[in-house]
Amino acid sequence: MNVSDFVKKLDLAVLTETDLDRPVNGCYIGDLLSWVMGRATSGDIWITIMNNINIVAVASLTDCACILLCEGVNVEKEIINKANSQDIIILQSDKTAYELAKLISEDI
Repeated sequence: MNVSDFVKKLDLAVLTETDLDRPVNGCYIGDLLSWVMGRATSGDIWITIMNNINIVAVASLTDCACILLCEGVNVEKEIINKANSQDIIILQSDKTAYELAKLISEDI
């Protein structure tokens, strides 16, 4: 499956203007950025509540398929602009990290 499939299945809000055809290979949940850098892998949907500019850099370094902000976390326009400039997908949901990971795991 790709990111667009999960957007439809999970009814996710798309915050960036990036192509959603990126393949998804797994899922990683984490909020400590240094921890995510060492453990998330290419193609992961990264579920987090972190909403600072550094999430874009971490997603780029780990080659995550996308960043999925859970629990209704909002991001500033500056973060969205940075993500758009680096082709990083940012999604948003009101669901918890557990709920999202459980739903994602059904298709991976």
